Amino acid sequence: MSATAVRRTVLAASAAALALLATACGGSGDSDKAADGKGEGSSTAAAAPAARALTGAELEKAALAQSDVKSGKVTAKVPARDDIAAGKVTADDAACLPLARAQAGVAQGEPAATAKRSWLGTPKKPAAGSKPEDALLAALDVNKTLIGLASYDGGAAEAALKGLSTAARKCAGGFTATIDGEKTKFPAVATTAAPQGGDEGVALTLTMAADEGVKAPVKVVVIREGATLATFSTINMAAMTAGQDYQVPADVIGAQVAKLG
Repeated sequence: MSATAVRRTVLAASAAALALLATACGGSGDSDKAADGKGEGSSTAAAAPAARALTGAELEKAALAQSDVKSGKVTAKVPARDDIAAGKVTADDAACLPLARAQAGVAQGEPAATAKRSWLGTPKKPAAGSKPEDALLAALDVNKTLIGLASYDGGAAEAALKGLSTAARKCAGGFTATIDGEKTKFPAVATTAAPQGGDEGVALTLTMAADEGVKAPVKVVVIREGATLATFSTINMAAMTAGQDYQVPADVIGAQVAKLG
């Protein structure tokens, strides 16, 4: 997601929060759960033969549906602002392009087929007697995740995931990306523990230079299941505005990976 898309998402969430305050109703989202992870690039099937690439129809069937999750909203038709073409993503250093693509929800390399979904967490109900500004911030404390599925021929899925890990090491000190015409600086990239599930996975925190000097974290998780990569790019409106850390929606990631297994 570009910085512009992040700001638009915040504005949309603000409108939803105001509606929440006006109607004095809302759901309480499930708390994000930290996932015990495997190490970077770890694999449970290193000696297994290359899996078959899924077709577009098979990916659509395997993509996350509303019935697969207990909270939040799954959107099958991703808005144009979040459905960025691969040609619209570049990086000042070619070695960092895999990171820019993953953050923007764009598939790595040249996949045989792709599918995309988005998930928006459920805004939390404000505490009784909360000030309007506190209630608004509580409503903005919600995760939004772009989910990209990409299937590859041969060993291209493994190579793409390895390339992402390599990019994280080479670009740990930061890089600049141009996403859908907007230049965005990422001062730092850190590798974290990937959630369990799938054959192997990588989890990253990209620090984005947002407005007014705020260092906003963007969470990226990529899991390989056979010949398919599932990419999850997550933002949290309230946390990004304050430059604070947050947890990825482990239940959403687990539900999607389980459908690919």
